[in-house]
Amino acid sequence: MTEIDRRMFLSQAAGGLAAMALVPELRAFGGFGLDAGLRVGVIGVGRQGREIMGELGKLDGVSVVGVCDVDERRLKSGLRRASGATGYASVKEMLASGEVDAVAVATPTHTHREVGIECLDAGVHVYLECPLAHTREDCVALSDAARNAKGVVAAGLQGRSNPVYQLARGFFRSDSVRDLVSMHAQNNRKTSWVTPSNDPVRREALNWKLDPARSNGLAGEWGTQQFDVFHWYTGKYPTKVSGHGAVRFYEDGRTVHDTIHCSMIYEDGALLGYDATLANSYGGRHEVFFGSNAAIKLGWSHGWLFKEADAPTQGWEVYANRQQFHNDEGITLIAGATKLAEQGKLKEGVGLPNPAVYYALEDWVKAIASKGAPACSVAEAARATVVGIAANDAIVSGKTVDIDLSGL
Repeated sequence: MTEIDRRMFLSQAAGGLAAMALVPELRAFGGFGLDAGLRVGVIGVGRQGREIMGELGKLDGVSVVGVCDVDERRLKSGLRRASGATGYASVKEMLASGEVDAVAVATPTHTHREVGIECLDAGVHVYLECPLAHTREDCVALSDAARNAKGVVAAGLQGRSNPVYQLARGFFRSDSVRDLVSMHAQNNRKTSWVTPSNDPVRREALNWKLDPARSNGLAGEWGTQQFDVFHWYTGKYPTKVSGHGAVRFYEDGRTVHDTIHCSMIYEDGALLGYDATLANSYGGRHEVFFGSNAAIKLGWSHGWLFKEADAPTQGWEVYANRQQFHNDEGITLIAGATKLAEQGKLKEGVGLPNPAVYYALEDWVKAIASKGAPACSVAEAARATVVGIAANDAIVSGKTVDIDLSGL
């Protein structure tokens, strides 16, 4: 597999101990081979948009030259973070300026279709945040528009460009895990999803995630990113989903559940369980693959392999960096292990130096420079998004829902 470097290394680490790991081919910082600097406009500068601006600023040859938001206060806030950038009140105005080569779309999910298609039709390079859209119909429309786009179009499902996830996928697709038994994921955070405002109109616009007419709840807004990890690793998609949800903590009149659980079944009988809550942060966000030889736990910046006692020994485990989890011992999956070992910093560097969105944006920019394909296509994002939509439908209705990915 091209993203995995299967070379083994052995070098002396602190305390005279040796460290061994499979090493992913980490993307270089900068040096994208762009013929000229890439001028990027960011559309939507709420929390996610501002994070995107910050991560784009780390990439050599990339400049945020335009900021667009319909909310005047957020537009001003975005401009304060992008020195020298021009502010635009509309997408049309930004695209007509001729000042941007590429755009990153980070507007609310239910606006992605309109904004995204306008950008795709303009011929610029486009990065679309995920979930891709609010409805199945919008996903189909964006997929169709992306197929005819002149620029490089990337979807922001971040697992596929994450170096730790690429490394762990090499283990998963080998005998290290063996037979897949089951899968589980969760996303627990203590946050209200409420953005305060004294202006009723602005408050309604900012709090779209709490409007069931515009939001697919926790399963859609959060779960989509994680569901795609399972799609990517297994090459399969669930066919049915059931679920339940409730408002367990935020008794403020909301109807969008603050706590959910759903179960997905695959055609071969494999099961995926998913839990999420806004009311408790224990365990954070992670995905787990349970196999007959080992389990892999992924935590976005970190990854671990937990071997079964009866699993065959492959030799390198003796030298691997390890971490204790109660009664279980995990072998840390270390991105960039060779370089860290040479510097004597192996144990310090078990996590990624940047957030997952950085690597997704870096992958997009590298695809622009090489005129290649990004790690995640719009079509793949459409499928993951529709799975999230179906999960939310099952949770809201309390019924088992068929997942229809035909035509995507």
